[in-house]
Amino acid sequence: MSLRPVHDLHRRRFGRNLGLGLVLAAFVALVFGLTVVKVTSGDFETPATESKK
Repeated sequence: MSLRPVHDLHRRRFGRNLGLGLVLAAFVALVFGLTVVKVTSGDFETPATESKK
């Protein structure tokens, strides 16, 4: 029982999936970085809630 060689279609699909995964990871890192910068810069303030009596 031998293993069949990887078909060219699967090799190309893996390359596309890898590229898309890297782009998605870069986007997530960018959004996370922007969020960290905004929160730590002091511009971010939670809205003040008014207490009703």
